[in-house]
Amino acid sequence: MLAYIFWHWPYPDVERRAYERSVVDFHRSLAADRPPGFIRSGVFRLGAAPWPGAQPGGYEDWYLVEGSWALDPLNEAAVAEGRKPLHDQAARAAALGAGGLYRRQSGELDLPAARLALRFPKPTGMPYDALYRLLEAALDPAATSLWRRQLVLGPAAEFCLLSSGPVALPAPLSGASIGLAVLWP
Repeated sequence: MLAYIFWHWPYPDVERRAYERSVVDFHRSLAADRPPGFIRSGVFRLGAAPWPGAQPGGYEDWYLVEGSWALDPLNEAAVAEGRKPLHDQAARAAALGAGGLYRRQSGELDLPAARLALRFPKPTGMPYDALYRLLEAALDPAATSLWRRQLVLGPAAEFCLLSSGPVALPAPLSGASIGLAVLWP
């Protein structure tokens, strides 16, 4: 499973509730008429930006797909004739955006249960298998899911650990913990 993650921020003069409503309406439309390979999506209001220097007050959309082959149908469906007005309404109000493509590595936490995103890099010199073993021993797979970046499309960290509650990374790992408020579903 892959996740296309899209971070976005509205223009300062855009009313937040109207912006959130337009984004959620777009996601509802995708859920009602799923393109091939699309599993589900989620929208979160961020407690902080996911990287240093980013504007506060942002949002994070997760689009779960079966594989990279599903990205073209998702992209086409986003601006298809019946959905284009919903897409364009949200897009016109967005001042900034960035994205990333992540693959789920482990864990079973579903998007609606996520309340925290912990973003972190792999320590220099640590092999991936050692990192995965360290996390496996320290985390509850029912309350977390670990995602690894596949394509660099923005400045976010290589790993994202979604959690249903507070979680501490085992040493020597460290990262930025970001609160998530679920807007959709």
